[in-house]
Amino acid sequence: MSRLKEQLLLRVATDLNHIETALEQNLNPHLDMVREVAGHLIFSGGKRIRPLLNLLCARLCGYTDPFIHKFSTIVEFLHTATLLHDDVVDEAAIRRGKPVAHAIWGAPVTVLVGDFLLARALYIAAETKNPKIIQVIAEITESMCQGEIIQLVKKGDPGLSEAEYMDVIRRKTGFLIQGACQTGAILAGAPMDVEQKLADFGYHIGMVFQIADDLLDYTADTKTLGKAVGADLREGKLTLPVIYTLAHAGAKDRTWMEKIISDKAFTEPEFERLIRLMQDTGGIAYCRKIAEEHVQTAKNIICSFTASDTTETLLMIADYTLNRNA
Repeated sequence: MSRLKEQLLLRVATDLNHIETALEQNLNPHLDMVREVAGHLIFSGGKRIRPLLNLLCARLCGYTDPFIHKFSTIVEFLHTATLLHDDVVDEAAIRRGKPVAHAIWGAPVTVLVGDFLLARALYIAAETKNPKIIQVIAEITESMCQGEIIQLVKKGDPGLSEAEYMDVIRRKTGFLIQGACQTGAILAGAPMDVEQKLADFGYHIGMVFQIADDLLDYTADTKTLGKAVGADLREGKLTLPVIYTLAHAGAKDRTWMEKIISDKAFTEPEFERLIRLMQDTGGIAYCRKIAEEHVQTAKNIICSFTASDTTETLLMIADYTLNRNA
């Protein structure tokens, strides 16, 4: 995995530098505080997978205009806005190994800065004067908000089904990465069939990205993950590993799990017991299997294009999304 990451970073180093510069240049707030709060998260070591996919999909469709660097910031601004809002809603403490923004500047400022980033993303989308791009970005924003609301309503509910969970991550992560790939194709003027293929590719990458992220809460350590291990469960977020284990555990273990979910004040030994239960019921293996299926579907789509440096990079990103450790 370390070798794959190193190879991938070497391939995209120039693109990542352009994206980083574009993020700095296009934040453009009127108040220094907005830049400070937004920058606290934007420039704290994000992977830039979303803007990178946007750029690569546009390139795959023959788009070479430098405007793509500015355009790619849209999805990173949208993503950052949702993280700022989510951390407030979830009362989180750590994000990317640092104190969350609302712990430093307070919830009102953090929420308003998130709103600013949403508006900034829509403003850049409007610069294209392409109604379809504006519509896709608006739909992404709406879907992400709906996903967060559904997750909030279902917070701490041990009856959350796998289908409901999939709906939440589809809205919160799948549609954003789908939109990143789709708008890259639209900007390039790609034919409808190509646009749809890249949208489908992005959707599957988005789903595996979130499932893999949810798995890390039960397989990584705090330092590597950049947030407290077990944070999802303490915040009342039931993700696929928990949902599957609840459905397949015996009555005694299920009752114990429901107690852990409801009181959230579980100890480290209890959390370790939960992980063992996930392994024994096949919960972790099941999640990985679902993620692997999404990865393979995504890779099959890219393999339908003529082989190139860009398709090879996209295939590497697909593998990385599943096998990353943070």
